[in-house]
Amino acid sequence: MPVLDFLISDGLYSRNDAKLHFLPAHKQRLSMIYGPGICCFSRQNMPVLVFKHRLSMILLMLAVLVGCGDSGQELGGNPDLSAHVDLFEDVSESSGLDFTHFNGMHGSMYLIEIMGSGAALFDYDNDGDLDVYVNQGHMLGADTGVSDAIFQPKNELRDHLFRNDLVIDENGNRTVQFTDVTEESGINATGYGMGVAIGDYDSDGWQDIYVTNWGSNQLYKNNGDGTFTDVTDTSGTDTNELSSSASFVDVNRDGHLDLYVCNYVVFGYDTHRQCYIDTGAASYCGPESETPVPDRLFINNGDGTFADKSAESQIARIATPSLGIVGRDFTGDGWVDLYIANDSKGNNLWVNQQDGTFVDEAVLRGCAFNMDGNPEGSMGIDAADIDGDGDDDLVLGHWNDETNTLYENDGSGNFVDSTSQFKLGVPSRGSTAFGMLWVDFDNDTLLDLYVVNGAVNILEHLLRENETYPLHQRNQLFRNIDGSAFEDISDESGSVCKPSEVSRGLCIGDVDNDGTPDILVANNSGPLRLYLNRSGDDNHWLGLALTTDNSKTIALDCRAEIITEGKTFWRSPRADGSYCSSNDPRILVGLGGISDVQKVIVHWPDGAIEEWSEVQVDQYNELHRGTGRELDGA
Repeated sequence: MPVLDFLISDGLYSRNDAKLHFLPAHKQRLSMIYGPGICCFSRQNMPVLVFKHRLSMILLMLAVLVGCGDSGQELGGNPDLSAHVDLFEDVSESSGLDFTHFNGMHGSMYLIEIMGSGAALFDYDNDGDLDVYVNQGHMLGADTGVSDAIFQPKNELRDHLFRNDLVIDENGNRTVQFTDVTEESGINATGYGMGVAIGDYDSDGWQDIYVTNWGSNQLYKNNGDGTFTDVTDTSGTDTNELSSSASFVDVNRDGHLDLYVCNYVVFGYDTHRQCYIDTGAASYCGPESETPVPDRLFINNGDGTFADKSAESQIARIATPSLGIVGRDFTGDGWVDLYIANDSKGNNLWVNQQDGTFVDEAVLRGCAFNMDGNPEGSMGIDAADIDGDGDDDLVLGHWNDETNTLYENDGSGNFVDSTSQFKLGVPSRGSTAFGMLWVDFDNDTLLDLYVVNGAVNILEHLLRENETYPLHQRNQLFRNIDGSAFEDISDESGSVCKPSEVSRGLCIGDVDNDGTPDILVANNSGPLRLYLNRSGDDNHWLGLALTTDNSKTIALDCRAEIITEGKTFWRSPRADGSYCSSNDPRILVGLGGISDVQKVIVHWPDGAIEEWSEVQVDQYNELHRGTGRELDGA
């Protein structure tokens, strides 16, 4: 059979789940299976239908759906979402989240201008509701001013902190209202912001902030009175690189949060290169044109300072363009491992050797490359037990010409690429995924997936439409169908997937404390968006806030086993994951019709285990270490 190279100017339409999905036009190598006219092509083992004219597609859609045969993508028992219910409400403007990201672009197409920004959902003032932190950029170029920018700034050019003043009236109605408290907080983050990590590094009960930048990163200590102090120099956490995501994680089980920082590539105005797409139009270069930089691992000394153990731990042995991190005990030995998402290079799984060192076993354990043995452009990342077998599985977000990838954990820390099995391949191709998180948006017990998208190469169809910033794409929501597959319900989900923007950071948390997860999206050169959950279901839920011995510090790196009469859930507090962002560290479990939880067993980071038998559904429960029944631990 002949193999043809050509440009399909009208795009690709693929058959999947009895729908035709449009994939943006680009040059592709396709193996022709059927003759001209209405043609069927095979693209990496996925059936694709190509139409010469849109009219032909409309007239012959029924015949195509029947005549091209079974694609293997149909899902039985899918819920009827034809009513197009608005599952989330965009309350960004009404809630006071007045923020627009500024990337400083002026036409030079610097690599870093399309990378930010990140955001965080966390309770900085310990009043019980989630506040918002968001990164900001500044003007780029050695000899330019703000007046040269393609998009003029709408906010002050520094990171912003918004306080949540949640109001619940006598009828239970909830109003989320944010106040910009950046100035009074003492935070003066004026670098070119990329991401943010949240954690109580000094164990004083107040959440601290680590900001990643192009250039010097910053650590802000929470003073407990609404203000922060820059302790970067005294803490020993300064870097002068292009950092992306970061995570507070206790890698040595000493009870103090250590800090992992992802670094991308060497970037400077003097080394900037110009790249082009096939049509000859100028575009952004990828990481292949730059030198990667090793990541950093800072070990907490327990006195407010850190020691750079990047070399001793073996982390710095490999230099890769890192963009995402998630820390979990993937191997089941009770020690936190580190999974790193790399851009166009094999991903890393740093397995904890329990002696201060790590070994990269991603290739050995099947999660460095996709099922075809190829590295992918990994950006977004998350880990959770999506198949209900008690271990953490992985999902990775990739760029336009690739699919997102789901790695299923076999229970021993070995992984298999199950993307096709879970029907995530076809609907994710054609979008470039950054932030992505598992979320049970309707509390039906099954973890769904929300993905934010935005291209990194100029999209030809947007360029032809004279778009000023031709990278924007729509975000996606995938519903978990009975734990066996996912269905793309983006078109039926309403406002949460309606805007076409250049999305990057993603945070999930219960902003209005009503027991349903809400969504915060940070857009590049676009508005910060808050979507409150309006799914309107009557399902039960369980909220858990796990704290350490002092009953204030939020515990990370632990696991909770939630046992009910018919089902057991495994969940972890998660501040990391996504892309350059930090999430609500509380655990929120959708229970569906389950109205009673028999017990909760918490596996603490140092191996201790406690059990609580009296927890209440449909509310948040604070479980303080030392107040449960001790069980035999590791």
